[in-house]
This record gives sequence, structure tokens and C-alpha cells, in this order.
Amino acid sequence: MHCPYCSTEDTKVIDSRLANDGGEVRRRRECLNCHERFTTYEKTELPYPSIKKNDGSLADFSELKLRTGIMRALEKRPVEVEHIDAAVARIIHKLLACSGREVESKQVGEWVIEELAMIDDVAYVRFASVYRRFQDLDAFHRELDLLKHKRKKKNSAISIVKTKEL
Repeated sequence: MHCPYCSTEDTKVIDSRLANDGGEVRRRRECLNCHERFTTYEKTELPYPSIKKNDGSLADFSELKLRTGIMRALEKRPVEVEHIDAAVARIIHKLLACSGREVESKQVGEWVIEELAMIDDVAYVRFASVYRRFQDLDAFHRELDLLKHKRKKKNSAISIVKTKEL
């Protein structure tokens, strides 16, 4: 590993730890020449399936594009970066679990909607309105009704589990 300060190749690892739920290794290093310390991260690079767009063309998966879309929906919302990172990681995990070499862009969009529904209702509606191309106020109402129905269903399931635990 080259030192970012003096470009010497002689560095030693001082400390190694797992990061991001075990998906990365964080290493503290020290340069043997200038004695500066720096941190590096290692993560497995896996081949992502291609994304099949609505017009039938294929595109490479972009984690940056995924993250940007989620962050745009969450703009000015009180959501911690850790929640965004976790949502991106779950979507990538689903993507890598797909058996084929291609995944429909519609599927990725639905995964994003599912994640946003768990994080923030406003971001969910923002993203859904663009993704599903709402044309009028009725479309917003239908989506809000669907969200409310899912919340009630989820809350009643949680109540049943809590009652059984007692």
C-alpha cells in the first residue's frame, strides 16, 4: 500500500476491524518512512447484474445512482445517513441474490419504494410520485391510502406478536 503522504510503499497495518456489518475491513496503517497514519477500507467487489431499462436496453448497475435517488427523495428530511446506508446495502444484497444476469429497473424501483416506506413516509410519496408517474391528485390519494393500509396491517401484526409474548 502506498503512503498517501510520501508515496512510499512501506506501510504497516496497526489495526484491522470489520466495518459496515462485516462487508468491509477497516485498516489503520502507518507509513514506515514518514510515520503518518491513514485508514484504508477493503470490500469485496462482486459482479452486479445488468439493469434492464424500460426500453429494453441494458445498463450497468450504479450504487451512486441508487444512493442519489434515495437521497433526493429524502432531501430536507430528518433521516440519519446510517439509515440510507442500510437501505442501500439491503437493496444491493437483494440485487446480488438475483439468480440471473439481468434485473428489471422496475424491480429495483420497487425495492427503493419498500425501503423508503420503512424510513420516511414523505420520501416514500416523493419517490413513488415520480417513479409511478402520478398524473393527478387522485393518484396521490390512492398511494397514501395504500401506505396507510400497509401501516395498519403492520401495526396489527406487531400487536399480535406483543400480545403472544405477554
